[in-house]
Amino acid sequence: MRLLATLRAAAFYTGYAGFTVIWATLSLLVVWPLPLAHRFRVVVGCWTRIALWWLRVTCGVGVRVRGIENLPSKPCILLVKHQSTWETLWVQTLASPQTTLIKRELLHIPFWGWAYALTRPIAIDRAAPGTALRQFIELGKDRLRRGMTVTLFPEGTRLPPGASHKFHRGGAALAAATGTPVVVIAHNAGTFWPARQFAKRPGAVNVEISPPFDPTGKKSSEINTLCETWLREAMARIEPGPGRPS
Repeated sequence: MRLLATLRAAAFYTGYAGFTVIWATLSLLVVWPLPLAHRFRVVVGCWTRIALWWLRVTCGVGVRVRGIENLPSKPCILLVKHQSTWETLWVQTLASPQTTLIKRELLHIPFWGWAYALTRPIAIDRAAPGTALRQFIELGKDRLRRGMTVTLFPEGTRLPPGASHKFHRGGAALAAATGTPVVVIAHNAGTFWPARQFAKRPGAVNVEISPPFDPTGKKSSEINTLCETWLREAMARIEPGPGRPS
C-alpha cells in the first residue's frame, strides 16, 4: 500500500509540475493585457481546478464541504486553517477575483511565481516584520476596493492535524479598518496531504465554512477572538472522524 501511495503521488507531482510550467508560460504570454478579474480566472482559477482534478484522479483526494451557502456574494476576508498545500489550491476556487497574503519570495519561483504576480497577490517582505502589518492593511484596502476577496492563513504556518496556533492580527485588523465581513474556513486537509510528506492518503477532505462575522463596532482583538473560537470548535467537529473516499 505504501508503494502504491508513493507511485500515485509521483504521478500527481509529475503531471502537476509539467502542467504548471506550461500553464504559467502561456499565461505570461496572453493574460497581461486582460482586466484583473480575467487574469485571476485564467492564471489561478483554471490552474487550481485542473490541479485538484488531477489530485483526485491520481491520489483519490476529494472534498466534502459544509456551509458553502455562507460565502457572501461581495468581497470578504477569508481566514483559512493552514495544514497542507491542498487548501492553498482549493480556497482559490471559492471567490473570483481573489488575492492572497504570501511571502514575497514566492513570486521569484520561475514560471509560476511570474504568472501569479500578474494577479496582484499581497506579497509581504517577512524580513521586515515592523512594517509588514502596515503594508498588508494598505494593500488589503486597495484590493478590496478593486473588488477582490482577501485570503490569508492567520496561524502563519502549516500545522499538523490536531495542532493550533494563535491568530496573527492582520486579517482582523483589515476587517476592523474596512468594515469587511470575515469568513473562517476549517478543514482537515493535513490528514490527506500531510505537510512535508510525499505520499497522499485517499479520502475526502472535510471542510466547514463559517457564517460571516460582521466587524462593525468591534475591535480587531474582538474579531480575532470570535474567529479563533469558531475555528477551534469547528476543528473539534472535523478532526475526530477521518473523511471517506469521494
